[in-house]
Amino acid sequence: MAISTYYASASRTRYVITALLFITGVINYLDRTNLSITAPSLSAELKIDPVTMGWLFSAFGWTYTAMQIPGGWLADRVHPRIVYPLTILVWSVATFSLGFVAGIVSLFILRLAVGVFEAPSYIVNNRIVTTWFPERERATTIGIYISAQYVGLGFLTPVLVWIEAAYGWRSVFVLTGILGLIAAILWATIYRDPSKFKGTNDAELDLIREGGGVPELSSRLVREQAGRKSFTWSDLVVVLSKKKLWGLYIGQFSYLASANFFLTWFPTYLVQYRHLDFIKAGFYGSVPFLAGFGGVLVSGFISDALLRAGYSLSASRKIPVLTGIALSVLIVGAQFVESPGLIIMLLAIAFFGTGMASITWSYVSALAPERLIGLTGGVFNLFGGLSSIVIPIAIGYLVNGGSFAPGLALCSGLAVVAACCYIFLVGRMERVEE
Repeated sequence: MAISTYYASASRTRYVITALLFITGVINYLDRTNLSITAPSLSAELKIDPVTMGWLFSAFGWTYTAMQIPGGWLADRVHPRIVYPLTILVWSVATFSLGFVAGIVSLFILRLAVGVFEAPSYIVNNRIVTTWFPERERATTIGIYISAQYVGLGFLTPVLVWIEAAYGWRSVFVLTGILGLIAAILWATIYRDPSKFKGTNDAELDLIREGGGVPELSSRLVREQAGRKSFTWSDLVVVLSKKKLWGLYIGQFSYLASANFFLTWFPTYLVQYRHLDFIKAGFYGSVPFLAGFGGVLVSGFISDALLRAGYSLSASRKIPVLTGIALSVLIVGAQFVESPGLIIMLLAIAFFGTGMASITWSYVSALAPERLIGLTGGVFNLFGGLSSIVIPIAIGYLVNGGSFAPGLALCSGLAVVAACCYIFLVGRMERVEE
């Protein structure tokens, strides 16, 4: 039976999962990037220089990266309904505690803790998407939950800036920590596998299965892996020995350079290097994130639309990603204009492109060996985490001389590297055999 015949009678409970992923994505990135929002005030109060601030920005990335492979292993063995509420709970408590730090050491340690417990998030998201959605809906779904990071930062950055101006930088951490605690409760209360989710009918289950989804995947893997609790090096060898997967890994590190500039140094760039008023910088700073939000949604929609129109999986996924990477190269242009409006316009175009390229998680769903989707996602996200470590520190050293030009040039150059990876290493989109 054609998959289109299931749509008329299928229930829509999978869209509840989309909403849950979106809400969690907003909170995830607020907790990840709230330090960048508070950095100008926090660094002034605690007397932190740019190099030290770069190391503090990267603290999250150290543990986030180190925990990717363990996080992938965990995602393949423990049900999302257990993993997600617990990890959200702990990282939210750490975020809340940041509102009470007394110095650099406690700030650094708590940021390390946030990194540890946010590490499995996108790996678990990818497992949930594979479980709940047919292939033709995955890029859109991934685009929606990835867009959450831009929505949160775009719409809520001005709000958090206002809260900080009114109540101090510590209030930002307290508020975002409380929001995370609410998200943990939502996950524990709502999430189930498709076959156990109230309201899911047989037609929706058939739609998921016939479209390439695996509704029983999470529960099945938990059962299958029950006797394999120890980590096996042979599994890691598999996901580290495939050229296609290396294209994903290096591409992820490279394209995220621009994103990591925006998630760490961007507010400081506007306030300290472009000399914008703090409140004005908060509103200007929201524009690129809103552009990034648009880029993600446009990319996911175009990708799935191309697939439904009969284009190959390779073309459907690569066209928006490569277009986005090409646009992100324009980030370097901001250094050559003086008008705040032109600066924000160029950065918004670049971040729109970064948003378009961020559906690369759909590559993991399509290319990874089915049994090792979690581990592959862990290695993939590990390279993204390495970018979140290296880029903020590198920019800190590059801008210590007083100019942001070298930092922006670094981001632009790495975008070119990412494009080469997706073109020459990834090649045709087809699942890798073990």
